[in-house]
Amino acid sequence: MAKPSRINPETFARIADQLPIAKDAASVRQRVELLERLLERSLVIPGINRPIGLDVLLGLLPVGGSFVGAAFGGYMVWEARNLGMSKGAMARMAGNVGFDWLLGLIPGIGIIPDFFFRSNTRNLRIIRRHLDKHHPATVTLEGSAPAAP
Repeated sequence: MAKPSRINPETFARIADQLPIAKDAASVRQRVELLERLLERSLVIPGINRPIGLDVLLGLLPVGGSFVGAAFGGYMVWEARNLGMSKGAMARMAGNVGFDWLLGLIPGIGIIPDFFFRSNTRNLRIIRRHLDKHHPATVTLEGSAPAAP
């Protein structure tokens, strides 16, 4: 019988340190930016230099991959709800996730729209706009830490 693999405790601690669990706006910004990077830009296709992420890879799984990708997108909408975003903005975000989900259900070619319609990137843009307007202390330059209060 094969021995189950485990995550090295030091690796797990390093990942946990990078993922804030607080409910403040700065922590939410870090979580949704990390999730968007994982889902849309975690790998680069050699030769064409096109970034892809877990969302495209999940699209390779028939039907189930679209549901898992939609669940990740739903998490971003849930975080938006926790930030107190308007129902209109959340409806737009849910529409982005739903459209991506529907495109992913097309057998055989459902992965192609994931290259062009990046719902998580669109939703991150909506969340950033809200955070920049209502929580200006969370504004960061790309790749830098949030400003100290």
